[in-house]
Amino acid sequence: MMRKILVIGAGKSTSYLLDYLLSKAEEEKLEITIGDINPSAIATSISNHKHCTVISLDIFNKAERNDAISTADIVISMLPAHFHIKVAEDCITHKKHLVTASYISTELLALNEKVKENNLVFMNEIGLDPGIDHMSAMQVIDKIRDEGGNILLFESFCGGLVAPEYDNNLWNYKFTWNPRNVVLAGQGGTAKFIQEGTYKYIPYPRLFRRTEFFEIEGYGRFEGYANRDSLNYREAYKLQNALTIYRGTMRRVGFSKAWNMFIELGVTDDTYTIENSEKMSYREFINLFLPYSPTDSVELKLRHYLKLDQDDIRWDKLLELNIFDDTKLIGIPDATPARALQKILEDSWTLKSNEKDMIVMYHKFGYELNGEKKQIDSKLVVTGENQTFTAMAKTVGLPVAMAALKILNGEIKTPGVQIPITKEVYEPILEELKSYGVNFKEYDVPYLGYNPNSVVS
Repeated sequence: MMRKILVIGAGKSTSYLLDYLLSKAEEEKLEITIGDINPSAIATSISNHKHCTVISLDIFNKAERNDAISTADIVISMLPAHFHIKVAEDCITHKKHLVTASYISTELLALNEKVKENNLVFMNEIGLDPGIDHMSAMQVIDKIRDEGGNILLFESFCGGLVAPEYDNNLWNYKFTWNPRNVVLAGQGGTAKFIQEGTYKYIPYPRLFRRTEFFEIEGYGRFEGYANRDSLNYREAYKLQNALTIYRGTMRRVGFSKAWNMFIELGVTDDTYTIENSEKMSYREFINLFLPYSPTDSVELKLRHYLKLDQDDIRWDKLLELNIFDDTKLIGIPDATPARALQKILEDSWTLKSNEKDMIVMYHKFGYELNGEKKQIDSKLVVTGENQTFTAMAKTVGLPVAMAALKILNGEIKTPGVQIPITKEVYEPILEELKSYGVNFKEYDVPYLGYNPNSVVS
């Protein structure tokens, strides 16, 4: 008897996910149904597969949604996070398991008892970050604890970057994921973490000026800035007694200091719209945020405003983005400053069809064992194949697909709304990921405590 998997949403992150499921369809007796608002956009190599059916699915159409979910054995939702709740409620109604790559919302968590009552597995946060970060971190943390060690320090960083051979702009960066998320990074709250037993808070205007540096063997030097709330997983990871907990985002060195120019200028603001933005040139857009002068050029005003010397590399980075071009138009009606900035950046930072992306993840574990302080560094680098089969799509999509199949096969069976932090989940998935080139390297290094090379300015 064929088992039915419903995948809702077929965006950029689903190339490896669908490939994996369809490659297993024959031996695992799977029928894959893909529900998307725009089914014509799905590649024919997928839609023509004998074990695949593509349907038009409007997530806001309750009848369509219920019809699709009721006939499935398990549902994978790759929709934006705030849409998962509709799918989740229907999954409870029809007693179907659910898998998502998104952070658990409070609304979803509130369904936990109902999910358990129906003996369902609602697996969330099982993409890359969150996802592989949880699983790889808990594997090392559990190993340390099983040996009798006590965790003193946990740091974790992840970044979606461009592969070194295509790293050819002054920012050392290109969009490998949703550009909007990059432009709005760090907004919506003060970053908080704990350092050597002391709580630390970084407001958004200072976020990109407090960075930590580290090396990835064979790939050089990187920097990291703090995520909004590094303490979210203190209870889940059982790190209540850890003296340092810090989670962050990785970039190449120099990116954060340069990005801070946009924050100082005010162009990352997404709270209001700009008049006549559709017909506005890049140059006119930048000039909106500078003082009026009947004589000074936009370039001169911006130099003065940002206090940039003539030999400051950040000036060259701005020039590279063509922000002073008076012929290129924003072309978006009622754009917010952040949306207009995104348009400018997409001109320069969009991956070309032949270019590859790269995922970098770095964990640091400080612990005490038998009275001695020790440290393990765990590092992952994954490079994409092309613009479709990206490292980002691989590291987001494969864990989702693997979890769905293991739930379907009864290998993951603990019910409830959960994240992948138990051995039942992370051990088989991390082991299978190795065969796809997703493999962490661990190093025993001297214990240093919180990074003494952190920069605060």
